Amino acid sequence: MDTTTGIVIAIVAVAVVLLAALLVWKAGSGRRMERRRRQALEHREEARAAQWEAEKQAAQAEERAARARREALKAEEERKAAMEVRGRAAELHRKADELDPDIDLDAADESAAEADAAEEANTRR
Repeated sequence: MDTTTGIVIAIVAVAVVLLAALLVWKAGSGRRMERRRRQALEHREEARAAQWEAEKQAAQAEERAARARREALKAEEERKAAMEVRGRAAELHRKADELDPDIDLDAADESAAEADAAEEANTRR
């Protein structure tokens, strides 16, 4: 075997090794890409599930807030109705005092003013 044949065989052997290495690298690259695609898909599925859960929680929070607003409005209406009833009761007491011959109106006015002041202080709390 002469030197030229040895060089050609060496070059062919190196080329075969490089070609095999390239094929192995490409196959590995394809597997890596497929693995990354699967990971990306898993992340997207997790993101969709998290988004759905977040939307569900937000809807529940909005429902609770709406209920709280309705309750606050109802409480305010009830408070106003109670104040109206108190006002009517106070007016009826005044009329009764005016009609009652046994009531000293000056003393009744002072005690009514004190009661009004106490009631006003209670409603501010």
